[in-house]
Amino acid sequence: MTDTLIHNAEIVNEGRRFIGYVAIEGAVISAVGEGAPTEALLNNANHCIDAKGALLLPGAIDDQVHFRDPGLTHKADIASESKAAVAGGVTSFMDMPNTKPPTTTLEALNDKYRHAEECSAANFSFFIGGTNQNIDVLKAVDFSSTCGVKLFLGSSTGNMLVDDSNAIARIFAEIPAVIAIHSEDETIIRNNIQLFRQRYGENLPVQYHPLIRSSEACYECTARAVELAHRHGTRLNVLHLSTARELSLFDAATPLADKRVTAEVCVHHLWFSDADYERLGNRIKCNPAIKTIDDRNALRKGLVDGHIDIVATDHAPHLLSEKQGNCLTAASGMPLVQFSLVAMLEMAGQGIMSFQQVVEKMCHAPATLYRIKRRGFIRIGYFADLVLLRRDPYTVSSQMILSKCGWSPFEGTSLSWRVDTTFVNGQIAFQNGTVSDQTNGCRLQFDV
Repeated sequence: MTDTLIHNAEIVNEGRRFIGYVAIEGAVISAVGEGAPTEALLNNANHCIDAKGALLLPGAIDDQVHFRDPGLTHKADIASESKAAVAGGVTSFMDMPNTKPPTTTLEALNDKYRHAEECSAANFSFFIGGTNQNIDVLKAVDFSSTCGVKLFLGSSTGNMLVDDSNAIARIFAEIPAVIAIHSEDETIIRNNIQLFRQRYGENLPVQYHPLIRSSEACYECTARAVELAHRHGTRLNVLHLSTARELSLFDAATPLADKRVTAEVCVHHLWFSDADYERLGNRIKCNPAIKTIDDRNALRKGLVDGHIDIVATDHAPHLLSEKQGNCLTAASGMPLVQFSLVAMLEMAGQGIMSFQQVVEKMCHAPATLYRIKRRGFIRIGYFADLVLLRRDPYTVSSQMILSKCGWSPFEGTSLSWRVDTTFVNGQIAFQNGTVSDQTNGCRLQFDV
């Protein structure tokens, strides 16, 4: 017997859009087809969903979130943010290590896995953080069940800056897994802070943020990291590109499965520009900073032409009270995971990219880049991580927001697509505005 049969859906998968069906047995996809399902499939299904007029996609995989658990759970935790994720069609996430305590030991890493097994609505993995001293810890990690190593080559929330060139070189040379980096040159940033303080004083408005965390700071750090990765054959993924100039450092011609050096862009760098600071202020303050409209447009083009490989969120909740202050004191980061997929589909609807490219960059490519086992595609034998969306225009309101911090930079934004149902491992994790009480998420597994 088939547990669930979804039919009459417009399936977007592996470069195609077609009307078809997907059958689920247990946790996995048991059948995929174009057109109508057979009478046998229809008659043997315990539950049928007529998805006429709806899109059916693989669940999105977000390789960069900050769910703030442990130690910062007054503003987010794994339970609350994984619910926001599945409400947004994100079925798997990879969480960052700048927590309290930081995830820089095997003990801290394993504690996070145990906690997620108890409470996560979505599938999960956790980066272990690199430091100037923990190379031996990193070499002891089982990367068949951990997504990679995170290095903060520029300072950000959590004070995990790695600035010892010998330690960085050893990590690049000796770790076989993906090294994901926050790339901003700390010396340039500090010099800019000093310069702007001398010129304009301490109370700098947020409009100075992209001038302090400048394009030069991003490019110089990224160029060094890419050169080092080429020298050592590192699997390097540069997170949250924010500048047009950095695109020249990445290869658009090589298939993703063969790339060793890759790039990620976040939804907010594709959606906003520095023109939005006047309207949204510190709500869109983040590291690296949102920059000019020319940078935004170049990032959009780089996503389409293959210089950029994946789209993520850098979902980083703070309370609104923590977002108060000037560009030197207000917290950096914003919650994005609940509206990331629908925002990307909105851009596709505007002709910026195709629906197939959204699925490629948010679903297929993260699975390929991190070598995730049996996820990210609608294929027989793969886990049934799926999202069904219906065209139903609405305006984002505070009442919709599931992130624990209680706000979103998308409040007041009109969107065209609404997540109807999200499946995680074959189970309904979200449907018709309600998150399931079940804990459906599993630990991601990787080919090494």
